Amino acid sequence: MQQVNRTHLDQLENQSIFLFREAYRAFKNIAMPWSMGKDSNVLIWLSLKAFFGRVPFPVLHIDTTYEFPEMLEFRDWAAKHYKLNLIVKINQEARDRGVGYETHDPVTVTHELKTVALQQVLAEYKWDGLITGIRRDEDPTRAKERYFSPRNAQFEWDYKDQPPEFWGQFAANPGKGEHVRVQPLLDWTEVDIWRYIQREQIPIPQMYFSRNGKRFRSLGCSPITKPITSDADDIDKIIAELETTKTSERAGRAQDHHERNAMQKLRAKGFL
Repeated sequence: MQQVNRTHLDQLENQSIFLFREAYRAFKNIAMPWSMGKDSNVLIWLSLKAFFGRVPFPVLHIDTTYEFPEMLEFRDWAAKHYKLNLIVKINQEARDRGVGYETHDPVTVTHELKTVALQQVLAEYKWDGLITGIRRDEDPTRAKERYFSPRNAQFEWDYKDQPPEFWGQFAANPGKGEHVRVQPLLDWTEVDIWRYIQREQIPIPQMYFSRNGKRFRSLGCSPITKPITSDADDIDKIIAELETTKTSERAGRAQDHHERNAMQKLRAKGFL
């Protein structure tokens, strides 16, 4: 069984490294959003493997100002440890208008403090490619993505008209003001991510592990991200738990469930 799992992980790793290198070759100006969560830390690790021990493009953190303190501590540590060119973006204009969870619904706050912040920083740096850590198994909307997924000049995603990707041919020629999102983890599952973290011994925030019978399965803004009941205090226990659970990974993320098709609406507008 271990050999089968290792071969499967090697296949995923090789494909992801290929996609990293294709993106680096195809786009003149790229960046990689980084949430400090488990998936984005796997992206950092894969980038180090793809580019011989370095991350050769900026790493972007969209800071909503509602981050868990432990996540910010991990960000500061990892930025130094990996020698990252870290860009932190806050939509200060929205915060000055009073946009926040205390006064607005989660979908509005997510759009203003994440999507609009991303639009602002894209306009500033004019990136034509973004390497993101989404996976198909996270959410039905994300299952509609491609490895190279175009966004128009208004940052919108036409999920009803996705480009074909035959024989490794990718949409890599965005028009003026447009960009392409590259998804190296698209074929990975949540269990794959955990097995790879275990195999490679990738540093991650300790909030994923059980403390006093609770752990976080997915990390987001602190007011709308809830832990699950769990005694899984190591990766073996987390994997065992995931192999039997029927609860979705993002069940604890309030913005996903605020209204019908909330995630699809957010992603159509440019949400990561």
